[in-house]
Amino acid sequence: MATDYDAPRKSEDDNNNESIEALKARRPDNAGSIDSEDADNPSSFDLPGADLSNVELDVVVLPPQDDEFTCMNCFLVKHRSQLDHDGADGLICRDCAA
Repeated sequence: MATDYDAPRKSEDDNNNESIEALKARRPDNAGSIDSEDADNPSSFDLPGADLSNVELDVVVLPPQDDEFTCMNCFLVKHRSQLDHDGADGLICRDCAA
């Protein structure tokens, strides 16, 4: 696309002169609303530091697999293909060995 560099451009003053009514008219009506039927968060929004002692979490914990190891440096469970070496403290992954 060709650009005409001789054409007049809008200045910052032109952008600042728009009225608040014109800006409100361009804004969609639901811009500030929050969907109360959020499927990912069926309860209300929790603030940081809120008491979550009565909340139960459903988490499935799998036992260690034969092709996995726990890095003794970062303590992450990694696949055997990520094994770098067996150090003095235990198995070390490639990321920690670098």
